[in-house]
Amino acid sequence: MKDGIHPEYYETTVRCACGSEVQTRTTLKDLHVEVCSQCHPFFTGKQKLMDTAGRIEKFKRKYAKAMPAEKQDASSPQ
Repeated sequence: MKDGIHPEYYETTVRCACGSEVQTRTTLKDLHVEVCSQCHPFFTGKQKLMDTAGRIEKFKRKYAKAMPAEKQDASSPQ
């Protein structure tokens, strides 16, 4: 390796907003993160449920006027 072209490599502690700390090596001296594997919903299994009922009801109200017209057209003989 050439001298003087590579960044310094440090032993550092990664600190999360939840208080978790992990030891690692990196070119950064200090590393703070907002979310880590200890507090992220995907890794903890504590995922929040989305309120899809409100979205479905909004869709039904939006297209309620068009649905009866289509049913009448399909049931009437031509």
